[in-house]
Amino acid sequence: MPAVTIYTDGGCRGNPGPGGWGALLVSGRHEKPLKGGEVETTNNRMELMAAIQALRALDRACRVSLWTDSQYVRKGITEWIHGWQKRGWKTAAKQPVKNAELWRELLAETERHIVEWHWVKGHSGHEGNEAADRLVNEAIDEVIAKRRSSAQ
Repeated sequence: MPAVTIYTDGGCRGNPGPGGWGALLVSGRHEKPLKGGEVETTNNRMELMAAIQALRALDRACRVSLWTDSQYVRKGITEWIHGWQKRGWKTAAKQPVKNAELWRELLAETERHIVEWHWVKGHSGHEGNEAADRLVNEAIDEVIAKRRSSAQ
């Protein structure tokens, strides 16, 4: 089973606002950067999209070491999601889980792989996290530029 290390990040300019996600997939000497964005979104949605799209990009089952600076994503997929499922996608306070459709997508993607989830402090100089952050900012810049050009 191939081993892949993935670094993910997501962010917005304003929350909600224009947002982007980025992921760097590393296997041996091979690196694959991925990015995307949305005109109006939230930071948490972009953090989730980074993990979803990174795992979706793997064309076969892999042993994955996934690094995120989002406790929301890491704790959500490793701790909270089991309770949400048991309660019919409701929180402990009986409220609908925010971003439930994305959590379902992430769960489906994780079932194809063996995933170890790791947290890294954002903007702390961690090389993989900084690379993912650069991809996020490139994606946001592209979303803003596209919005400006279509408004003209």
